[in-house]
Amino acid sequence: MRVLKTITFRYDPREDRILAGINLGHSEAWSSWLTRRLVLALLERAPEFIASTSVLAKQAPAAVRGELVAFERDAAIAKTAKAMTPTPTDALKTSTTTADLAKQLTISSQGDRFRMELQGESGHGAVAMLARAELQRIFQMLETEVAKAAWLGAPVKPPDVTVAEKNTPKPVRH
Repeated sequence: MRVLKTITFRYDPREDRILAGINLGHSEAWSSWLTRRLVLALLERAPEFIASTSVLAKQAPAAVRGELVAFERDAAIAKTAKAMTPTPTDALKTSTTTADLAKQLTISSQGDRFRMELQGESGHGAVAMLARAELQRIFQMLETEVAKAAWLGAPVKPPDVTVAEKNTPKPVRH
């Protein structure tokens, strides 16, 4: 199992999946395809998980917990902004051809840190011990890719049928 040092997400419309590139450009690079089902399940549970593991939120009155969690998230995004760097295009291209299908993504709270493990069908994977701000950045990065994929929006409308196709008789089968 690789130690996750860097992570990049990129939605691929051809695959209709999100590529998780781990340590791209390094000898211990690995990549995995994240399915819609896996990512949406993770992001659905993320807000409750983040709130339930927040020491500050637990100490705050119930009426302001939501605002406090949102403030923590904004602070985490600002704190991790300097760590965000562009991933080389060549590394992304290479990783798409060798990517493994993600089988499991596990995140657990371990004191003031979080253990994240991503495992592929081939048995390969990556593990990281993350600070709270880093975990929130990862969730935000995934949310950005989900928006690009329009996985939460209305279904994609099929192309309009041309007039000629509308008037062409349809074959009948019995």
